[in-house]
Amino acid sequence: MNRERRTRPGLRARVTVTFAVGALALSGVMAGITYLTARAGFLSERQAEFRRQAYVNASLVQNALRVPGTEVNQLLESVDTLPGSRSVLNTNGQWFATSISVGRSQIPAAERELVLSGTAASQTFTIAGTPEVVVGVPLPGVHAAYFEVFSLEEIERTLQTLALTLAIAAGVTTLAGAAVGQWAAGRALRPLRGVSDAAAAIAEGDLGTRVDAGDDADLSRLASSFNRMADHLQERIEREARFTSDVSHELRSPLTTLSASLSVLETQRDQLRPAGRRALDLLSADLSRFTRMVSDLLEISRFDAGSAELSLDDVDASELVRHAVVAAARPHGSDPFRAPAVPVVIEPAATDMRVRIDKRRFERIVANLVDNARQYGGGVRRVVVDAPAGAHGPGAFMRVAVEDDGPGIAPDERDHLFERFYRGHHAGRRGAGEGTGLGLALVAEHARLHGGSVAVEDAPGGGARFVIDLPVEPVAGSAGGDGPPEGTTSRVVG
Repeated sequence: MNRERRTRPGLRARVTVTFAVGALALSGVMAGITYLTARAGFLSERQAEFRRQAYVNASLVQNALRVPGTEVNQLLESVDTLPGSRSVLNTNGQWFATSISVGRSQIPAAERELVLSGTAASQTFTIAGTPEVVVGVPLPGVHAAYFEVFSLEEIERTLQTLALTLAIAAGVTTLAGAAVGQWAAGRALRPLRGVSDAAAAIAEGDLGTRVDAGDDADLSRLASSFNRMADHLQERIEREARFTSDVSHELRSPLTTLSASLSVLETQRDQLRPAGRRALDLLSADLSRFTRMVSDLLEISRFDAGSAELSLDDVDASELVRHAVVAAARPHGSDPFRAPAVPVVIEPAATDMRVRIDKRRFERIVANLVDNARQYGGGVRRVVVDAPAGAHGPGAFMRVAVEDDGPGIAPDERDHLFERFYRGHHAGRRGAGEGTGLGLALVAEHARLHGGSVAVEDAPGGGARFVIDLPVEPVAGSAGGDGPPEGTTSRVVG
């Protein structure tokens, strides 16, 4: 059932097809009526003409046969006939004809018997695939019967031409109906397109978008309902963003106090019993985790408020990635020269590539991905730097792929992986996933701020592969964030 819904044509296509089918049916009916009426009229008129001509010729033949010694063959040749017609005469039991192709055997037997019995008649029949009309007139005064055969080939050609013309007209009418249907559907669906565009803009973060119905009274209710919904949505998101920001700021002061107190306790560590030292280690780990969470929340609140900005530097891409990977792989407070080695592969296309990028935010992207691989993916296997569209010119972008040795990401989780606080099947497992659930969400926000994107796929040889695409030159205006702009943007739907 879902497959049928996905493959079902759109509303505009269905309206267009409906108009086309309606135009085809109407034009077909009109063409059929026109053809049948014209055919009946043509045949009736020509058959009346054929009968008049046959009766005139029969009268001439009868008068000529009353003259003794009349040569029958010459008489038939002298009869004035229409083009394509042929004469057949039966006199005193003998048959005479003006053409060897039409004679006694070609005239239908029923027609012959009826005329020879003294009744005038006409009949349509076929000779060698050609439609013919035979008109028979009895001549009792001279013991004869006159038959004249008329060809309908010319009329058939005329009717075929008419049928072809009507078929072409029906086709043109169908195309015109489809064009009118498409135009009408476009006019009718234009308001919905405006609402759809507004909804898409809101979904992309432009919460100030509103719908303007113009002077259309039928759309005013839809536009009003949509705008009220957008107002409530914007108010709720802004309220939640303010709440997150306020809570995060309020938590910084007690966190600073706790950190200072923990530092004092750390100086007295040697004087504590083993149980006290274990408690101090747990407190230090949870305080560090809590501090990172508050820091992440503050960063998220800046994105929500639209106050996140880029500080761009022109740097060598390869060196930037190597430095970011080394810094990310080094635990806090450890010796930088003893950091775990993470292979960094620079593809030929990315060699000597320079990018304009916010180094702090890029290092945060790499750090979060490396930390995610360390916690959930069994560690980082390698980091690959490439430039699929080339290192220079319009459309150039840097691609950084972080591959891990984990079990990979299930397809049904990939759409939710970059949502805030989403931790998948690791949620609730202490030690297996001690992250805040904001790391990958921040990766997506930082990438979007640069005008780039992030995605996850299967890595060659197993594991997960996180792919970040960042433009060599960030798009103008991308540094403005995705938060709601000041004022509102109206989209006319009428």
